[in-house]
This record gives sequence, structure tokens and C-alpha cells, in this order.
Amino acid sequence: MRILLTGGTGLIGQALCQHWARQGHDLWVWSRTPRQVTEWCPSAHGIAQLDALTDNAPLDAVVNLAGAPIASHRWTAARCELLWRSRVDLTRTLVEWMGRRASRPPVLISGSAAGWYGDGAEQWLSEDSTPGNIDFGSRLCVAWEQEAARARQLGVRVVLLRTAPVLTPSGGMLARLLPSFKRGLGGRLGSGRQWMPWIHIEDQVALIDHLLDNESCSGPYNACAPGVVRNADFTQILARELGKPALLHLPAWALRLALGEMSVLLLGSQRLVPQRAQDAGFSWRYPELPAAFKHLLREP
Repeated sequence: MRILLTGGTGLIGQALCQHWARQGHDLWVWSRTPRQVTEWCPSAHGIAQLDALTDNAPLDAVVNLAGAPIASHRWTAARCELLWRSRVDLTRTLVEWMGRRASRPPVLISGSAAGWYGDGAEQWLSEDSTPGNIDFGSRLCVAWEQEAARARQLGVRVVLLRTAPVLTPSGGMLARLLPSFKRGLGGRLGSGRQWMPWIHIEDQVALIDHLLDNESCSGPYNACAPGVVRNADFTQILARELGKPALLHLPAWALRLALGEMSVLLLGSQRLVPQRAQDAGFSWRYPELPAAFKHLLREP
């Protein structure tokens, strides 16, 4: 397949590039740093401008995962503007470019996040659920999906990927947690009763492949493992796998004081269920957290 990928230097994008390179796909990556793309994925073609792709060779798919990191900085007005531009505005630009092509790609898989639902408390959240307590992250995801959905007017099959935190020791949430947990300094956040969706990096890549290959798949999909856990359980399972205690506790008031509105990423509850992926016949390699940690933290 000939695939255009945005967000190719991100956590999921890098894993996809390496996976698709092994499969022999012709991969093009739209990036602000195209040279960086070819450094870690030599078979990919890094491009700085979409117009570098002509209509001479039609695209089979577009996978849109671009976006500045959501949790790396406090959500100041300037940071929120950057997050919006890198997701909503970029997706609008991408869809408009697709519309100008004589040969339009048949499918667009576009990133979103579990944050679409806001804080859902104890409610089970399937793809048919509505957002709960709305925060900036939820508004961002709603607008992001709306821009991607405009591609349906072009006759394109649109898949919206509401991704939970992706687990891999090479980056993201788990990489940030490991240094403190390995020193025995891990602990629950707030009450610890908030639900934490998650997905193993290998299942994330496999799910994108599954949705790409199945023409009947369209609309929103929760990219998460079936085995959602509470924060306190996540903490204890990770500490047990590392053979360390996890006795500390970060109170909710301290997180809200330090992070402001962004604290919802740690204190908000999302009891996510991957209903549509299950209905589409997807099989998880790591549906439960203990087995996922055992694989991810094994000695090299």
C-alpha cells in the first residue's frame, strides 16, 4: 500500500513506520523534520510539504496522528493554542488538500483520544456515549474529530481513533512513571478510584492495521484494552511487576494546584470499553494489564 502518515515522529507514528516498513508498504511521512524521519525509518519518505505528493501515484490511505504532546506542558493559553493548531487546524489543512486531489485516498484514519469523553466518573463509556464533564481536552478532541469527519463529503471512509494512553517503556506515560517506580517512589493519584484506560503499543499498531484493512470499519473506535483498571490498581500492578513498594500518595489538591485544568488527565475517570473494536473482530494480544506489564518490562 501507498500510505501518507502525519505524526510519524510521535510515539505511535514511529512504531507504525517500523511496522509498515517491515511489511513493505510505500510510506510517506508529512513532518516538520523530514530528515529525522529517514534517520530512524530509512525506507520512509519524509516530506515537509503535502504538495510534494503528486497525483501521479494515488494514495491507498492517509493516517493522521499529528499533534503536539498533550501532557508535556501546563495548559496555558499559548499552549492550548499550539495544541489546537497542531491537531484541529492541521487536520483541516489535510482534508482540504485531499479534496483538491484528482485521485482521493479511499480511507482516512484520524487520531483522537480517550479525552473526548471528559470525566465520565463511574459510567461505562462506549463509542455511543456522550462527553461527560467537558474540559479543554474534550473540546479539543471533539473539534479534531469534526475536521476529520469532513472527509466523508469527499467519499472517503473515515475512522476516528479515540486512543487511551499507550504503554511502552520507550515513551509516553509509562516512560515517565518508570524512574520513580523503580526507586520505590510510586503511588496513587488523588483517591486512586478513577478509571484508567490503557493500550499496549503492539495492540495499538495492530488495531490501526485492522481498521485499515477492513472496509466495513468507519466512525469512532475506542483504542484501549478491555481490562480497564482504577488508578490504585494500575499503581499496585506496576509496582508489583517491578518488585517495589508503592506507598506514596499525591493528593488531588496538589495536582490541581500544580497542573491546573491539565490535572484532569490524571484525576479524570474514564471507564472505557472498546465495544466497536470487539464487534469488528479485533483480538488483543494484551487484554489485561499484568500480562502487558510483564511483556513491556521484561529484561532485554
